[in-house]
Amino acid sequence: MHPLLVTDPPDRHLLAKNPLFGCERIGWACLLIAACAAFADTAASQDAGSAYQSRRVAEGDLAISRESLAGPAPGLAVPAPSEARASAPDLGLLDTDQERHQLYAELAEDYALIDRLGNLVKRVAHLVKPSVIHIEARKVEKNRGRTEAFDEAGAGVVVRIDGQNWVLTNRHVIVGAEPAEILIRTSDGQQLRPSRVIADASTDVAVMKVEAPLPAAQIGRSNGVEVGDFVLAVGSPFGLSHSVTFGIVSAQGRRDLTLGSERIELQDFFQTDAAINPGNSGGPLLNLRGEVIAINTAIASSSGGSEGIGFAIPIDMAMRVAQELVQFGALRRGYLGVTLDPAYQAADSLRTTGTPYGALVKEVRPGSPAEQARLQRGDVILEFDGMLIEDDDHLVTRVGLTPLEQEVPVVIFRGGQRYRTSLTIVPLR
Repeated sequence: MHPLLVTDPPDRHLLAKNPLFGCERIGWACLLIAACAAFADTAASQDAGSAYQSRRVAEGDLAISRESLAGPAPGLAVPAPSEARASAPDLGLLDTDQERHQLYAELAEDYALIDRLGNLVKRVAHLVKPSVIHIEARKVEKNRGRTEAFDEAGAGVVVRIDGQNWVLTNRHVIVGAEPAEILIRTSDGQQLRPSRVIADASTDVAVMKVEAPLPAAQIGRSNGVEVGDFVLAVGSPFGLSHSVTFGIVSAQGRRDLTLGSERIELQDFFQTDAAINPGNSGGPLLNLRGEVIAINTAIASSSGGSEGIGFAIPIDMAMRVAQELVQFGALRRGYLGVTLDPAYQAADSLRTTGTPYGALVKEVRPGSPAEQARLQRGDVILEFDGMLIEDDDHLVTRVGLTPLEQEVPVVIFRGGQRYRTSLTIVPLR
């Protein structure tokens, strides 16, 4: 079986380990409008042939049937109509104005519920619009001894860190561009340049300092997000800035995605069916309270556009990284000191521990926090800092983002028994 076609340049492929999917990062501009509600006053001003578009562009009848109204066959009892069936109007028997008026009244009541949801979406979009940033980056690459320059579009969101305004976005949106070659455009038409750019490759998170009184977005808590929650994605799909799409959180804990040669080492993506396309990278994923719950980052696609499978970095994780970048200039990753078995799956854990959780320890490094906590080869780490561990990738992410010098409770499974211990996370060197 062949993997799905990916239209992004080879060095920017985001491929899932599952060969059924080809994935790509979404930080370049083209021209397409597909099922998204745009902010009219901004999106209408975008020129589909913008000079900032990437120079790398990927290429029945309705049948209604009813049961017969004829009487039943001789000898067959006529079933009593259920309450639901009795209350449902027969559209073919609406012979009087009174019946039609009644149906319209019921329809108006049902529509009122949908209308309230629509108004809520409009208010969220209007409220968050000034905090969403359109980004255009002039990048330079060397390919076989030749230097090539191109423009790439993406999005970002204004956040407050240590009392200052920063634009939170994806690293792949701005990597390869100097600060002077990055244009930041606000919803009211302001054009700014960042005074400082800091990025982390292990999480694909970046922040840019802006010297302007921009309104910061409200930050939510991604650890309270559940599958099925309604969400809005805002960004610049194909260069069309401040576009809004609507969907739900489809899944959580997606951790098996790689970015070609630049693998995102610390992953814990949300999956959403809200339409996100090339150019949405770095834009916010919002709940219906208007709070940022994630940063749109990638899509799985066979066409280069949205196919209902998008990935976003949870905001708890993104803000943890952003604060480290602002305060220390880099992400100080935590270190545990174990080698894990990637082949250890939920089925293996069910046989050994009776639960589908856990990461199997293959080796404990001398002098590490794991050794000091007396972890051993063959231990299964079931919980870390109060959270059930789903697999080895989950544990790597949790350890990497744990604040340094913090004592963390750990639950392990050894010899048929559960044991509790604690350890102190130290910096990865």
